[in-house]
Amino acid sequence: MTAMQILAPELDFLPLPGALAATRVEVTQMQLLGLCQAVRDNGGRLVSLWGEDLRREHGGFRLCTALQYGLSLAIAELPLRADAPTYADLSAIFPSAARLQRATYDLLGLRALGGDARPWLRHAAWPADVFPLRHDAAAAPPSAVEPPPSAYPFVRVTGDGVHEIPVGPVHAGTIEPGHFRFSVVGEKVLRLEERLGYVHKGIEKRFEQMSASDGARLAARVSGDSAVAFSWAYAMAVEAITATTPPARAQVLRGVLLECERLANHLGDLGALGNDAGLAFGLAQFSRLKEDLLRVNAALWAQRYPMDAIVPGGLREDLRAPPSALTSVLHAIADELLRLREIYDNHAGLQDRFMGAGTVSCELAMQLGIVGMAARASGQPQDWRNEFPVPPYDAVDLRPALRTQGDVAARVAVRFEEALASIALCLQWLAALPEGGVSTPLGAAREGELGIGGVEGWRGPVFVALRLDESGRVRRCHPHDPSWHNWPALEHAIIDNIVPDFPLINKSFNLSYSGHDL
Repeated sequence: MTAMQILAPELDFLPLPGALAATRVEVTQMQLLGLCQAVRDNGGRLVSLWGEDLRREHGGFRLCTALQYGLSLAIAELPLRADAPTYADLSAIFPSAARLQRATYDLLGLRALGGDARPWLRHAAWPADVFPLRHDAAAAPPSAVEPPPSAYPFVRVTGDGVHEIPVGPVHAGTIEPGHFRFSVVGEKVLRLEERLGYVHKGIEKRFEQMSASDGARLAARVSGDSAVAFSWAYAMAVEAITATTPPARAQVLRGVLLECERLANHLGDLGALGNDAGLAFGLAQFSRLKEDLLRVNAALWAQRYPMDAIVPGGLREDLRAPPSALTSVLHAIADELLRLREIYDNHAGLQDRFMGAGTVSCELAMQLGIVGMAARASGQPQDWRNEFPVPPYDAVDLRPALRTQGDVAARVAVRFEEALASIALCLQWLAALPEGGVSTPLGAAREGELGIGGVEGWRGPVFVALRLDESGRVRRCHPHDPSWHNWPALEHAIIDNIVPDFPLINKSFNLSYSGHDL
């Protein structure tokens, strides 16, 4: 019996196929509310929320909610009538549900009764009565769109000396678009409200009717800096539906790919954080180390960012160079990481900017349900590499890098520790790399079966839910980025800080726009 079944013994949880050993359960409105509340009351969290159009098959819709409690993962499925696709608001239980619910309405027309009903993704790009993820919606946007509203209804802060600073959605440099509305007194921030959705690309719609292999290429491009994580999660979902187990060598090399992706992003962020705090030396050194890693990626996988290395059934191809090409670079990076950590820790100017900035307390982190590296910097030990350890993680002892301060300094410290741990894992796996092939033919797809996949990406858990049709083509694919849960935390982290510290605090989270705006 799973922890979820112990929590809700009145519900009929059925096992789902695949490496995550998850379950699914069909629920009523009241049962969904009760299950979510029980999960929340016992320290669990919302993983994702999405909808499905089943009018062709069953005459209605379905709301899917992925929940984690301890070491149990469950998908609660709520059938909804075609003429009244509404459900009870979950944001009072899980704050991170609010934006997911808004996006689900914009894309599919499933309305949460209560909570925030403002549009999230639409931005007047299609009429209010068009829902792109419905089967009868055109793949291309309509030529006549709704005129933009006069103003988005941001929450206003009033009082003596309070004024607003609008930033974005277009920013200097090459970062992606997002609007940040600061309410300030002088330079002190009283409130921040984000408006995202500007990089909505229709990826979930594009998945429809793709073959499983073509879908893998699209999954790898959901968010460029998490290409390996999304590729692996997608492949895991396909392998669950087709009862396919990748070869041992491919499983180990998937772990190496994911940890190198984590390492590359931590290296880039550590340099950028040093630069944002006035230490250009840090940017130069970490940029050099990241470049060394990207070059060896190109030698091993023919891609600096290995977007197409992981495919359903294993890997696209084996290593193009000996493993020693990577191990030598990893040893060199580890040695320099130790020296650079000492410089960062003892640099008075950096520590003055880092310490106490952008604090998210342990209590607030738990309340908001933040995930991944940011959660571990606020005392939350969650890590899917330990909680749902698929090979090769099932054979290693991985201790989460934890801090309790929850500030920029804590997030920097966690990055250093995780970067060093990633190197150690890669060296351990490469030293005992299994022989053999790297791919296995896929089995026959189970029509309509739900397949899920998930791995701990560098930001947090990357999750994919997938259904295929009788021909093995994608019926519905929902990729979920951990940034959904952490963007609201940034709004809290900036409160009582000064406006000039926002770039530093924002970079300490480094959340995804692209992976969030599907």
